[in-house]
Amino acid sequence: MATVPQEYRDLLDERPVLVSLATVQRDGQPQVTPIWIDMEGDLLRINTVKGRQKYVNMDDRPMVTVLAIDPDNAFRYIEVRGRVTKITEEGGNAHIDTLAKKYTGADYAWHNDTDTRVVVYVEPTRVFASG
Repeated sequence: MATVPQEYRDLLDERPVLVSLATVQRDGQPQVTPIWIDMEGDLLRINTVKGRQKYVNMDDRPMVTVLAIDPDNAFRYIEVRGRVTKITEEGGNAHIDTLAKKYTGADYAWHNDTDTRVVVYVEPTRVFASG
């Protein structure tokens, strides 16, 4: 497993930096989505709803890439390639509230009883940081 250097963890875990998540569709075409993110230990954590395209892609093809660009310095960024090691419904709603507090300062405002929230854990396999 590759690790995120301590001096770049701020982009993925500490600051509310909107990151790009690339997944792979069935036909091989990349699909990119802006997301909120955090880390648990050395694993990246992503939150989504079952049925969304990124969920389907990660469930079927567990390869992802995350790109975080420092909003204060566009030449400082980190790319993390990884594999999905776990998708769980456990704690999904609590996790989106945690992310919402990080990114907006309040609980998640768009809870929907028909949504099944999941937490996706990504193990880094390659990390490239610059700046």
